[in-house]
Amino acid sequence: MHNGCMTPRVTRRRALAAAAAAGLGLPAAAEAAPQPSRPRGRFVNLRVATFNASLNRAAEGQLLEDLAADPDSGTGEDAQIRAVAEIIQINNPDILLLNEFDHDEDGTGVDLFRKNYLEVSQNGKSPVRYRYSFTAPVNTGVPSGHDLNRDGTVGGPDDAWGFGEFPGQYGMVILSRYPILTEQVRTFQKLRWADMPSNLLPTEYYGPQIASELRLSSKSHWDVPVRVGSGTVHVLASHPTPPSFDGPEKRNQRRNHDEIRLWADYLSPGQRSRWIVDDAGTRGGLAPSEQFVILGDLNSDPHDGDSWPGAIDQLLTHPWIQDPEPRSEGAVEASEVQGGANLQHTGDPRFDTADFTDDPAPGNLRVDYVLPSRPLQVVFSAVYWPHTDAPGSELTGAHPFPASDHRLVRVDLQVKD
Repeated sequence: MHNGCMTPRVTRRRALAAAAAAGLGLPAAAEAAPQPSRPRGRFVNLRVATFNASLNRAAEGQLLEDLAADPDSGTGEDAQIRAVAEIIQINNPDILLLNEFDHDEDGTGVDLFRKNYLEVSQNGKSPVRYRYSFTAPVNTGVPSGHDLNRDGTVGGPDDAWGFGEFPGQYGMVILSRYPILTEQVRTFQKLRWADMPSNLLPTEYYGPQIASELRLSSKSHWDVPVRVGSGTVHVLASHPTPPSFDGPEKRNQRRNHDEIRLWADYLSPGQRSRWIVDDAGTRGGLAPSEQFVILGDLNSDPHDGDSWPGAIDQLLTHPWIQDPEPRSEGAVEASEVQGGANLQHTGDPRFDTADFTDDPAPGNLRVDYVLPSRPLQVVFSAVYWPHTDAPGSELTGAHPFPASDHRLVRVDLQVKD
């Protein structure tokens, strides 16, 4: 586990029961590579996924080197990236958020990932193609000019607006088969924490000057509209800071809570979202009539771990959000085999999405979410965490992980056309 990824429920029992009756048990359903979604009558079938793929590197530019094609084979040969690509090919989402993908200014990394890995068969899996993508700058590694960790010096990853060794480390990418309405994208990279009413900002720890300048988002928050059929689905993407690696002031726990709260406020009309101003200066939140899906490694479990009390419940209990409760049998097996901190957890291990160390705690947690708006029809959901005797388990594995310590989470939706 690293500082970039420490690293809640409305049930869909009927959908899961129907899937089981049809022979779509987990992870068997995850092994099938469905065809791209097509309109059916008045609906479009849409598979949406989030994956903290750990495509971050220790030095700036290193990911670009790993994404480059091998001169002999003409394709990408990095073992970890190939495993990530194979997981994506197996699950075949129509819209995918990748957390922890190092950002570069001209988007070269996204193009290399598509061309050299996703569009190349990995171990016989069908290539996947995403015509549309979106990425933008993030706060990780961007110098703040302040001593944010109060160690007496200015500089280094702890003193950046978001923890990072260089600007763009632990960035984000959205890949889509459907058109991204780029001109309508809203980003909230520079939104100040102090502007949030009744925030949890530890002003006494930072002091009034620093507290007045701090950015809320540790990476960024994006509202990315995607045209699906004749309608629009807003992809609300983020990656809040882990609620750990801090002191008694609990600055990271507090920030994680308020980063999650940003989306809860954004979805609430009127005064509650009036304080929100995007990077272009536009004020307010999302109109109540809009469809959306919240995606990301939100670094908050509803029952276990170090989250500020009620952090993720701000979304899981929001009246306009539904929780499909994606699950896997692999997570149950991992919890039982690994024991340790998992034995003290009160949450159901079926919902875990990340395989974290037990020394120190927290053990395995649910931190990665796909949360659709209530008008959207949920058909099926899953966490890609195969049981050890199932195909694909070699891609998740145990530490050191072949791909990532997080698991891909996906939800199948029907969107009105």
